[in-house]
Amino acid sequence: MTNSVDFSKTSMAEIYGSNCFSDATMKEHLPKKVYEELKAVQEGKLSLSLPSAEVIAKEMKDWAISKGATHFTHWFQPLTGLTAEKQDSFISPSHDGKILVEFNGKELIQGEPDASSFPNGGLRTTFEARGYTAWDTSSPAVIKDANGVKILAIPTAFVSYHGEALDKKVPLLRSMAAIDTQAIRVLRALGNTTSKRVFPNVGPEQEYFLIDEALFEKRPDLRLCGRTVFGTLGAKGQEMADHYFGAIKERVALFMAELNLQLWKLGISAKTQHNEVAPNQFEIATVYDSANISTDTNQLLMEVIKTVAKHHHMVALLHEKPFAQVNGSGKHNNWSLATDDGQNLLSPGDSPEENAQFLLFLTGIISAVDEYATLLRISTATAGNDYRLGAHEAPPAIVSIFLGDQLTEILDCITEERPLVKQNGRLIEIGLSTIPDFPKDAIDRNRTSPFAFTGNKFEFRMVGSSQSLAGPNTMLNAAVADVLCTIADRLDTCDDVMAEVRSIIKEFYRDHKRIIFNGNGYCEEWVREAEKRGLENLDCTVEALSHLTDSKYIEMLQKHRIFSFSELRSRQEIYLDAYCKQINIEASLMIEMIKNNIIGASNRYLIEILSSVQLQKANGLESKQLKVISRMLTECIDKAIVDANLLESLLSEANELDKGVLAAARFFRTKIVPVMKDLRLDGDELEKLTVRSYWPFPTYEDMLFRL
Repeated sequence: MTNSVDFSKTSMAEIYGSNCFSDATMKEHLPKKVYEELKAVQEGKLSLSLPSAEVIAKEMKDWAISKGATHFTHWFQPLTGLTAEKQDSFISPSHDGKILVEFNGKELIQGEPDASSFPNGGLRTTFEARGYTAWDTSSPAVIKDANGVKILAIPTAFVSYHGEALDKKVPLLRSMAAIDTQAIRVLRALGNTTSKRVFPNVGPEQEYFLIDEALFEKRPDLRLCGRTVFGTLGAKGQEMADHYFGAIKERVALFMAELNLQLWKLGISAKTQHNEVAPNQFEIATVYDSANISTDTNQLLMEVIKTVAKHHHMVALLHEKPFAQVNGSGKHNNWSLATDDGQNLLSPGDSPEENAQFLLFLTGIISAVDEYATLLRISTATAGNDYRLGAHEAPPAIVSIFLGDQLTEILDCITEERPLVKQNGRLIEIGLSTIPDFPKDAIDRNRTSPFAFTGNKFEFRMVGSSQSLAGPNTMLNAAVADVLCTIADRLDTCDDVMAEVRSIIKEFYRDHKRIIFNGNGYCEEWVREAEKRGLENLDCTVEALSHLTDSKYIEMLQKHRIFSFSELRSRQEIYLDAYCKQINIEASLMIEMIKNNIIGASNRYLIEILSSVQLQKANGLESKQLKVISRMLTECIDKAIVDANLLESLLSEANELDKGVLAAARFFRTKIVPVMKDLRLDGDELEKLTVRSYWPFPTYEDMLFRL
């Protein structure tokens, strides 16, 4: 895989999308009638006919082979949170010893990977191995290039033999259909007869760390957990903010150049890239697209980041908190609603009608976030995100909305039926016919807000860097679709639509204003204020996930056909089990590292100190400093042994629990995690006391300040 291109000989236009079977490529290769049928299928108007599938399969195969592909795969997103693929060859042997190059319509439309080893949460028994992948026509196929080995990857949904969703894509597509249905109903009631589809657009900002590969290989915690379970900052961390937006180092610049090249080939465009606040932390933001396509491209992005980093002898860390005491990594989910004819429904607009529409959708979203705040929190609940949320530019676990002072004041004036006082002292009557100019950047940004309005979109900042975008957007879409359904029902049965619009805006904002918070989400005063307002503070994954099967959420998600009860219950089981396994791995590794490496290193240093003390004593000298250090080391080693033994005992107890996965997860959270924190303090204190030449692992200084 090359990391440079001579653009004097090859244009960017030739490179961009060269490995993507995009709409333009399909239009070029497919007969007009077949292309038009496929477009109708993508818009939900038709089902794809087998004859057309045969034509598309042939053209897709010929295109892929011309690019050097030898295999194809139905690329899907199981409930591991990763992607999966089973590769099949285009080549079949013939009876005369030659080969046939085959790929038919049936193979394009449907695959059958073994589903038995993927998480299913009780949707199937162990011996039921059959699962189906179904082509998602709304997302383009791509050529995945692994250092010259090229595979045609066809985005697919993954379902069981009985049709249950075994992946993250199916619920996402269902939620997009729900929001489309309800938003169109609202637009029709408002007199819009031209828009035919509404879809959520997403633009993710992906954060990640890079460290030297040789250092990574010496850290078993990074290799097995994705984060450091021991480690402390030296004299310097991120307090100088000198890394943020700084000049990109040559080694990283070369990595970013290849990263962009490989993304361009896939038809993925990164709008921005820069150094983040923490040392060796970076961000890349891809351009907006529909939630489904953005989810697929983000999965590809994470894969390409890791692959390209390896080419440059680095490792990309996508964990939410790989290093304690510095910024963690998020995946800021910029979300808006768009129509097929180019409207952004979250843009304030320039005319009275657009203003009314904007305020209606805005207050509908405010209502949805308040009503289903717990679902949004659940959608970001992972063991990794527990370490991140609540500090270092990550939002707290309390879900709130930042609107900014200007928009908040406008909504207050509407609700309280009072005029708005502008800065020049002029009074403006606030109604549906006029609102003040509201430019895109009239509000500041709030990095402590989980859900911030940023001019014409919302930024959902709680999403973790390693997460698939599918889960958070599925729940966000579902919540908004449900509230839009309520709005549409009211508008469909009222006598005066504009009067009802005004009533809904006032009512929704008044009833759900508690979710609005424009201040500092980190301060203790907000925690107390949020409690007074009745907002939940689900500060751990386990308690968040315990609410996933609450009757309120089951009823809503079933109503819009996004999840069946069995699908929802299975996810609760899978995610709680994943939490238990992750904490078990981290705790077990902590015991290994402390007993097999850290205590031994500290003991060797302690022996040297004690030898020095004895030598000085024999020479009639005495060092109080060495005695103090030896005493501190001894006490810390003893405490580490006690805490490690306690943790080991608790892990044995956890493995013997037989009270269900929720009880097990609570045991890990309430009993094991606190001891892990104590043991980390022991290990980190030993690192501070032990001379560097004895320390068995690369330090934070090594990893964060060396590239």
